[in-house]
Amino acid sequence: MTMNFPNDALNNPIVRNIRHIGERIVQAAESCGRRPEEIILLAISKTFPREAITEALSAGIHRFGESRVQEAETKIPYFTGTAKPEWHLIGHLQSNKVRRAVELFDVIQSVDGVKLAERISQAALELGKTILILLQVDLGEEETKFGAPPKEIRGIIEAISDLKGVRIDGLMTLPPYFENQEDARPFFKKLRELAENLETEHPGCLGKRHLSMGMSHDFEAAIHEGATIVRVGTAIFGTR
Repeated sequence: MTMNFPNDALNNPIVRNIRHIGERIVQAAESCGRRPEEIILLAISKTFPREAITEALSAGIHRFGESRVQEAETKIPYFTGTAKPEWHLIGHLQSNKVRRAVELFDVIQSVDGVKLAERISQAALELGKTILILLQVDLGEEETKFGAPPKEIRGIIEAISDLKGVRIDGLMTLPPYFENQEDARPFFKKLRELAENLETEHPGCLGKRHLSMGMSHDFEAAIHEGATIVRVGTAIFGTR
């Protein structure tokens, strides 16, 4: 995760921020006996312009997250060719946006039910693609956030495990916001324990066993609890 940049590149605030985030990821991983290479930095570029994404790309970031299909349509087609980034959808996906989402994204992190997974599978098969998905788990029980209750995740996995065109690769959660990131740790721990239990019962059911959890304000605590994907936006690009 250590990144080396020319001195003149560090005049760019996005480049400086990425270097600083990389250092924090390394410190957090090493402090709990993990390898920094296990952790993916997903730059959350929602609401930020294409120019900001270009700057992050030049600093070595190759994975970006967007929340809305409509906004992504104005960005993702712009980045093509051999240096095409990997795009993750992290926001709630409406059924009427499924086909376009499958066209645009490589990973959909916000799958919270069987019907949505089935629609994604159908669209992926029609487009000749395989879409990686994470199952979004609702641990905070907040009305404004989506996700399936933990008790339903087993059933969802069983129902969609044989679908073609999609591959389950782990779990995602979005806990309540806390000023002190240690207050979010119990939610991260619950997601890790859920994943461990699922894998014990059905080895391989979570693919690469990704745990997408932790954002700009709490990703160190998430790393300590097993995060493999941390979703960082404002700490890279600035205040929205």
